[in-house]
Amino acid sequence: GNLPLAQAVRSASGLPADILGMKDRGYIRVDQVADVTVFDPQELTDAASFDDPHQYSVGVRYVLVNGRLAVYRGTATGALAGRALKKNSVSR
Repeated sequence: GNLPLAQAVRSASGLPADILGMKDRGYIRVDQVADVTVFDPQELTDAASFDDPHQYSVGVRYVLVNGRLAVYRGTATGALAGRALKKNSVSR
């Protein structure tokens, strides 16, 4: 409730990609890597706390990383399709 949904999505996707110069990430467009997260905005909650920091967020339904499902119906699949990125990296 502190930030409009569109601004929160931009702050977690296109904006950091732009800042880091990652021209193939951050947007859903032709020829983009397009890692995708599907979530329920009414249910999305950070379940981690100071005492228990290693908790997944609630409300995340699906996550695709490099076209592979990393989260399916809210459960991690164990797929490790991603890789560490650095400024100005191109993932092609």
